[in-house]
Amino acid sequence: MIHETGTVISVSGNEAWVQTIRESACQSCSARHGCGQKALATMSGGQSRQIRVPNTLGARPGDQVTVAIEESALLRASLLVYAVPLVLMVVATGLTGVLLPGRDGLAILAALAGLGGGLWLARWYSRRDAARWQPVMGRMIPLEPGH
Repeated sequence: MIHETGTVISVSGNEAWVQTIRESACQSCSARHGCGQKALATMSGGQSRQIRVPNTLGARPGDQVTVAIEESALLRASLLVYAVPLVLMVVATGLTGVLLPGRDGLAILAALAGLGGGLWLARWYSRRDAARWQPVMGRMIPLEPGH
């Protein structure tokens, strides 16, 4: 699992908004040396992000918690968001080139349609299995004395 440390900034019902700094996930990831995400996190200065998670620990605003997501879920989500639209775009363009050779305008429209269809498919699938992609609250982190 990939763990992020964050601060609970608000609680609403059974959910909490947690503010995290992205770079800490890169430090615990086994693929950090070959991943472009670490370079992006470094360039952005470890920008903070806010995510909504189920408040399974009864955390309150100001509490430090860990938030975790399965590495395999993160990989599947990345493939779904990036690879599916790209593959559908290439397939649509290729089919247009084979079925209607020499029609570059139609090939461009087919590429855009394939990309749009892939994005729609990714959105539909991610909403269908929303629980699979949901990060979870791991544990409370005790505050240091004096804080």
